[in-house]
Amino acid sequence: MDRMLILKAISDETRMNILVLLLQHNYCVRALARKLNLSEAAISQHLKIFREAELITGEKRGYFIHYKVNRSILHELAADIEDLATIKRQICTPEEGGCYPSEQERCHVQKEKCDAGENPCCRAQSLEDGQNERHGHCHCRKPE
Repeated sequence: MDRMLILKAISDETRMNILVLLLQHNYCVRALARKLNLSEAAISQHLKIFREAELITGEKRGYFIHYKVNRSILHELAADIEDLATIKRQICTPEEGGCYPSEQERCHVQKEKCDAGENPCCRAQSLEDGQNERHGHCHCRKPE
């Protein structure tokens, strides 16, 4: 599964509409074109992107190919996104962050006095756990 191809495929509004229709029912190009008020050529181009991402498969029925969604790909993508949401934030150190010396002074040394008004490097935001603040790319500890 190529996540980037899948995400690019579903990032277009028209393709997302096609995907929703195909999740509800198997359709051919002509039926999708009529439902979405688009040309058959436009639908075919969108379906090509879905096929490249392995999101859909086609089954020939007479003169037409009816398309259906490969739901297992969507389930895999959902699991990957869920895994992303569980990644824990870590405190950034100058070595890990690849900071220049001037950034180290502003972001890492002045943690206790970090205020967006005082220090342009800081972009203070409370995080979910209330333990950290985000300063630019750094995750400095709140003063105790």
